[in-house]
Amino acid sequence: MLENFGSFSDGYNELTNMKNKHENMLMDIGMQKMKSDDEVVFIDQEKETVFLLSTGKITFNWNGRTEVVERNSIFDEDPIVLHVPKGIQVIINAKKESEILIQKTTNENDFEPVFYAKGDCQSDIFGENVWNDTARRVVRTVIDYSNAPYSNLVIGEVINYPGKWSSYIPHGHPQPEVYLYKFNKEQGFGAGFIGDDVYRINHNSILCIPGGPSHPQVAAPGYAMHYTWMIRHYDNNPWTSRDNEDQHKWLLEKDVKIWPEK
Repeated sequence: MLENFGSFSDGYNELTNMKNKHENMLMDIGMQKMKSDDEVVFIDQEKETVFLLSTGKITFNWNGRTEVVERNSIFDEDPIVLHVPKGIQVIINAKKESEILIQKTTNENDFEPVFYAKGDCQSDIFGENVWNDTARRVVRTVIDYSNAPYSNLVIGEVINYPGKWSSYIPHGHPQPEVYLYKFNKEQGFGAGFIGDDVYRINHNSILCIPGGPSHPQVAAPGYAMHYTWMIRHYDNNPWTSRDNEDQHKWLLEKDVKIWPEK
C-alpha cells in the first residue's frame, strides 16, 4: 500500500497508527515538523518510542540529560536517534526548522534510554563489485535485534544511488515494514515493489509492506533516493534475516557473471 504526502505541515503529521491507519503495520509512525523555537513534549505510558532526526537542529531533553544535535543532509550524514521505553518524558526544542521521524509500538519491557550519535549506527555498503554495481547502496542500521533485543522495533536507512536498485536480491520476511522516502531533488522518483505490484515512489511517500512478499526498490537515473526502513518484530518471532526469492539466488553465487559477460 502506497501513500503520498507531498509536503509535511508544521506539527505532527501522522503516517500510520495501530488503530485505524495502516494498522497492520503495528506501529505509530509520524513526522514532527518544527519551526525555530518550537517546543514539544512527548510521553507514552504504553509504547516505546524512537525519535530520528531527519533534518534540522534540535535539543533532546530526557531523564535530566540534554543533547544538542544537528543534521543537515540525510544523504551525507549518519542518523541521530533517541530511543526510550514507555513512561519516559522527552522534550524537544527546535533551534531551526527541523523534521523528526517518530516511531512507536507497544512494549512491556523496561530498558534504559539509548542515545545514538552520528557514527553509532552500523553503516555498510551492499551490492558492491557485483552485478556491475547496479545494486550498490548504503545501508545504515540503527536499532535491530542484534543490538536491542529488548525492543520491538527496527529502524535504519538506505541510500539508493541514482539509477540503481536496493533491497536486492528480492527478499521478504514475515514482519511488517514501512518505508519513508525522500529524494535529493523533490521532483525525483523511483519504483517500489510489493510482490507483483509496482508503485511509483515520490518525495515523502510511504510504502506499507505486509509480512511476506518481496519488496525490491529502484531509483530513477539522476535522482538519489533515501528511505527510512521501519520494522515491527512479532512476539516470539523477531526480524533477524531476509528470505531471498529462490529464483534469484543464483545472483549470490561467487563470481557470478551476468549478460553481456559470458
